[in-house]
Amino acid sequence: MNSLIIVAAAILLFLWAYLVYARKLESLWQIDSKRSTPAYSKYDSLDYIPAKNWLVLFGHHFASIAGAGPIIGPVIAVILWGWLPAIFWVVLGTIFIGGVHDFGSLIISVREGGSSIADIAQNAISKKAKIIFSLFVWLALILVIAVFAYLCADTFVKEPRIVLPSLGLIPVAVIVGYLLYQAKVNSVLATIFGLVCLVDLIFWGNALPIHNSIWIWIAVLFIYCYFASVLPVNILLQPRDYLSSFLLFFGAGCGYLGLILSRPKINMPPYHRWASSEGYLWPALFVTVACGAVSGFHSLIASGTTSKQIANERHVKRIGYGGMLTEGLVAILAIISTAVLFGGKKDFSAILNNRTPIDIFGDGFGLITRRILGNFGPFIAITILNSFILTTLDTATRISRYLSEELFKIKNRYFSTLLIIAISASLAFSGKWNKIWPVFGASNQLVAALALLVISCWLLSKDKTMKFTLWPALFMFITTLTALVLQAARYFKNKDVTLSAISIILIILAGFMAYEVMFTIFKRRKKHA
Repeated sequence: MNSLIIVAAAILLFLWAYLVYARKLESLWQIDSKRSTPAYSKYDSLDYIPAKNWLVLFGHHFASIAGAGPIIGPVIAVILWGWLPAIFWVVLGTIFIGGVHDFGSLIISVREGGSSIADIAQNAISKKAKIIFSLFVWLALILVIAVFAYLCADTFVKEPRIVLPSLGLIPVAVIVGYLLYQAKVNSVLATIFGLVCLVDLIFWGNALPIHNSIWIWIAVLFIYCYFASVLPVNILLQPRDYLSSFLLFFGAGCGYLGLILSRPKINMPPYHRWASSEGYLWPALFVTVACGAVSGFHSLIASGTTSKQIANERHVKRIGYGGMLTEGLVAILAIISTAVLFGGKKDFSAILNNRTPIDIFGDGFGLITRRILGNFGPFIAITILNSFILTTLDTATRISRYLSEELFKIKNRYFSTLLIIAISASLAFSGKWNKIWPVFGASNQLVAALALLVISCWLLSKDKTMKFTLWPALFMFITTLTALVLQAARYFKNKDVTLSAISIILIILAGFMAYEVMFTIFKRRKKHA
């Protein structure tokens, strides 16, 4: 099978989605470029700050939502079930569920003054729904931070050449943020400065690898997350994510150019089996692919940071729906990179016993881009991936801080951040990332389902149709809740007390939230009857 045929079909479908389907969403929400956004109406120089340019905000948003999810999840799915079901879910999920979820989360937050999706749940459903949703999201974010901190530290150990460009980008981002917002330097010049520094860091990182233990790196990462959470968003978070986005654009560009030049054939069978070591294709594949098709984490980014920085409603389609389509392209590249690496008929799942998904992606990407990057392909791939893991870490910690302050009435942002760091670190230091990933995937997808239910109720409260959001919400809810129940049974059987308890708590919270939503929809339907 020629990989270019798959890529061309996916790009054409994504183009149709952006030009046609996303326009329907704009009509549904009646996008108005003249309506003031929270970045201006609630400006506070800390969280509510209009982005210098919509591209700067796209960079922050895309870097934050991408992370390692659209690479690690699809790689695992290809290995366990085959590249064909993974491709189908990424394309269809991105267009009809993920893009709708991201667009809807962003626009309703903008319309509600930059409120979080949890706060909107209170207004659209009930106060009880807000508490349930917040607790669910808070637990899911703990898992996100723990998993990605361990994976990032693990890549530092296995590829010490990426340490300098990954951590060195932090002070560079602070300087770029100063140039953009304090010195009022032209955004193009500030960007060029940042990118030149980034290229230098990659060069010196390759020459000067930094070695340390995984536990030291985990500690360093959590220290970084602490400061990223408490500093004003335009000092570190926004410029670092903005610069990181250029890395991914460069990587994706090299990957797709490499596909055009090399035209690799896929020798791996398109479909392996229904049942794998991690469960059945349905529902396990859908939660394993995670961010590559739809992600509840995106609703937290959209309503947690992006909605507070967007300068014009006209940019919602570009940043919300467009950002999800771009992430879908990254997921497709990860699928192709994995599929061209292996061939023949064998037990592919055994590969994961000896190699991490990051290793597999690096090797596959290196194979595809050999004509462009030579032998540096795997190094560049892991550098890019690790940069995005860091963006997920810092943004997730910041949003967790918001939720902790709301849930536990903690007024001090330094203490609330410390609480998040302590709990996440205890899971990360356990070293069980491969056991945490499935429950992270399921909880993340359930957050997406619950967010779509909240968006549906918001639309209902405004007397608008729910057909674009309610059916995807029900599909995601049934699929991911089933996956979480099966995982909980497996954890219980293996006597994993911690993950069993987390899974059971998430199932209970999801059940209560679904009840609140269904009761609200029934009550409002009856009222309008």
